[in-house]
Amino acid sequence: MSSSATPSRPARDTRADICRGLALWMIVINHTPGNWLGDWTLRNFSFSDATEAFVLLAGYAAAFAYAGQADRQGFLPAAAALVRRVAKLYVAHIFLLVVFTAQVGYSAAALDRAAFLDELALDPFAEDPYRALLEALLLRFQPHFLDILPLYIVLLSLFIPALLLRNHPWWLMGLSVGLWLGARATGLTPLTWQGEGWFFNPLAWQVLFFCGFQMGQAVRGAPSVGLPPRRLWLTAAAGLVLGLGLLGMLASLHLPALGERLPEWLAELIAGVDKASLHPWRLLSILAMAYLIGHYVPREGRLVSGWWARPFRDMGRHSLPVFCFGILLSFLARVMLELDDRWAMQVVVNLFCLAALIAVAWIGEWNKGFERPAALPAPAEPRLPRALPHA
Repeated sequence: MSSSATPSRPARDTRADICRGLALWMIVINHTPGNWLGDWTLRNFSFSDATEAFVLLAGYAAAFAYAGQADRQGFLPAAAALVRRVAKLYVAHIFLLVVFTAQVGYSAAALDRAAFLDELALDPFAEDPYRALLEALLLRFQPHFLDILPLYIVLLSLFIPALLLRNHPWWLMGLSVGLWLGARATGLTPLTWQGEGWFFNPLAWQVLFFCGFQMGQAVRGAPSVGLPPRRLWLTAAAGLVLGLGLLGMLASLHLPALGERLPEWLAELIAGVDKASLHPWRLLSILAMAYLIGHYVPREGRLVSGWWARPFRDMGRHSLPVFCFGILLSFLARVMLELDDRWAMQVVVNLFCLAALIAVAWIGEWNKGFERPAALPAPAEPRLPRALPHA
């Protein structure tokens, strides 16, 4: 797909905001051990989960926010905007790290649960706090649940030079796929302080970000490698990919008797679907979902404009504060469920977490009205003085 004219600016895609809001809610649920609702999130029925959706939609949004700006104003202003965004994400990550460490450390001391520090990989702060703080500032120390923002920081940093290839989509995707395959084949990945690879290898996960970017470019009318057209056989193929994922997760998580009956090659395939370097089945799974949603869920309609969708839409539009607050909520929810995990507390905890996320998003929507003051009314036309009456 190519276009010689400057792409138009389409209306914001509400579907993307809703899906991102749902992904953020699932991240909170999945980060809360003992949460019964965790058995019903995407990760239980598909090879991909909320993280894949979040990264794909980040690339989709980047096409509108930064490639669109580069088309209108040039590369340098768009690159400067990306640098500011990366700086904002970095500050948010460090702030979240400090608050999360304080939250977990205080809870561990107050409840006499030193295991909290070990389970969340925060024990280096107790053993060597100055080195841990330095490595955290260098993104080489990433406690559990605090590894998504570093991934996002690296992806946006890679996106700065990639903007130069925004009008050469096949070159861009060729380089991206090549880097993904190379990272998987060689095990190349950034290393943590302890010498281990990042939990989310950005050299592999970037391919999902750029797939989302190409989808956004296609919607904008810019040169892109967008979703294939709507075809019956492609719809069937997407359904088959998702069906195999459903079968695999049911067999491995919910129906062990079914897992024992699977062919050996299929059982080995399911067991080998890794997350760190984005296994091809995980990539295919989220792309299959994107294909079906893109072609079969209209951008305007009851499904995306109903009352139920509005909270998730707002959450998706304010993903950074919602994500950061959600990390803190998930640990608070864990502590509450460890005190009492019966169904009444399960309902209270999940409703409380959802309401808190919606409140953060609502505050973000409310605050938007103050970020850009309304335009001042145009000054009135000057009036000429009336002629003096004749004497």
